[in-house]
Amino acid sequence: MSNYSHFLDRPIFKEIGQAADRLGLECYVVGGYVRDRLIERPTKMDLDFVTVGSGIALAKEVRKGFDKKPKLSIFKSFGTAHMNYQGVDLEFVGARKESYKRNSRNPIVEDGTLEDDQNRRDFTINAMAICLNEGRWGELIDPFNGVADLERKLIKTPLSPDKTFDDDPLRMMRAVRFAAQLNYRIDSGTLKSIREHASRLKIVAPERISVELNKIMEVDKPSYGLGLLFTSGLMKEIMPEICALQGVEEVEGHLHKDNFYHTLEVVDNLARTSESLWLRWAALLHDIGKPRTKKFIKPAGWTFRGHEFVGSKMIPKIFKRLHLPTDARMKYVQKMVMMSSRPASLVDDTVTDSAVRRLLFDAGEDVEDLMLLCEADLTTKNERKKRRYLNNFKEVRLKFKEVEERDQIRNFQPPVTGQEIMDHFGIGPSKIIGDIKEALKEAILEGHIPNEKEAALAKMQEVAKELGLRK
Repeated sequence: MSNYSHFLDRPIFKEIGQAADRLGLECYVVGGYVRDRLIERPTKMDLDFVTVGSGIALAKEVRKGFDKKPKLSIFKSFGTAHMNYQGVDLEFVGARKESYKRNSRNPIVEDGTLEDDQNRRDFTINAMAICLNEGRWGELIDPFNGVADLERKLIKTPLSPDKTFDDDPLRMMRAVRFAAQLNYRIDSGTLKSIREHASRLKIVAPERISVELNKIMEVDKPSYGLGLLFTSGLMKEIMPEICALQGVEEVEGHLHKDNFYHTLEVVDNLARTSESLWLRWAALLHDIGKPRTKKFIKPAGWTFRGHEFVGSKMIPKIFKRLHLPTDARMKYVQKMVMMSSRPASLVDDTVTDSAVRRLLFDAGEDVEDLMLLCEADLTTKNERKKRRYLNNFKEVRLKFKEVEERDQIRNFQPPVTGQEIMDHFGIGPSKIIGDIKEALKEAILEGHIPNEKEAALAKMQEVAKELGLRK
């Protein structure tokens, strides 16, 4: 029997083991901590403990031994207890067995043995336990050969995958998430079962799906997990808009690229330069308007005119369906998608400063993110062409810098406020005040006047006169 006592190097393990011994209970650390130590992966600041008996009683006994008593949260209906001790989340649960009703992923829970508890785990690599009792300190319990699956880099269910996924369909998303995070492959039988049970995802709360989806998006190479979602049939249940990107059509010898695989490349490219989850979402969704705008026009060939606008309008529906935030984060994704092609239009030498000012004004503080997205969108395999485009974007950045230093446009507010206009003309809020403010903004963006107060006041008088307003 292998001994892994060297994994129990935190004092908390000894304290919990001693508390279990005092109560005469078997006690084990289980799940992610065991898995991550075995593969020498950084462990998270949360630990899960299973006892054959009352997890709540064990948590209370453990808490007695702490000088500073942490808050203990007890969930009687689930037989669990939680506390945070010195920045580490400690979760206690009694060993249990579970059964499910067909139309719900909420289990019927009964007391059980350690074997029952390990049977209910999602994957073999998460079903291992290390004993904390003094007589068996460090003993590894691995009934499903989880260590071997770690060595094979394999995601596999402990019991029949059909039962595992039928009972709790969220585990299909977790299979893909673990494969993406660990760069493991999914066992063929397990993957086959996911394909057969993909439609069961409908009974899972959207926010639970989104948690797993965001974790897939946050890995170093999101395309692996996204590709698994597609090939397994899960993506069709989550975001059919992404599936609609797949495929190539030919008319009169004209082909367009496969926008699904292009999108995966864009997300990976972006992941190399930014850890921003919402910018990665923008990369995933930047072309979703293309299937709805695709047209073949002679002699030019395929066009997707206006796909950025159409795609940006699709985003609220997707975010609401997945229970993703519909606040400023969603608006940011919309903005990035809407503007995703605009920097490419600025590489021409004939581009005016006005166009540059307008993009800086519209992008505001997000202009650098927009440039990262545009650079990630370069997926051509022609290295010479790619270098030329990247050099063009360097020129765009230089134009930004030059115009910004001179005109201070990014997120600017006209140097004359609405209140100042009202005070000057002795009138209250009205449409004409908004018209004057808009005219000042346009004059600055077009370069007709500098972004300075004196020039703006003079322009204010001119516009007011044209509108028939006099002091």
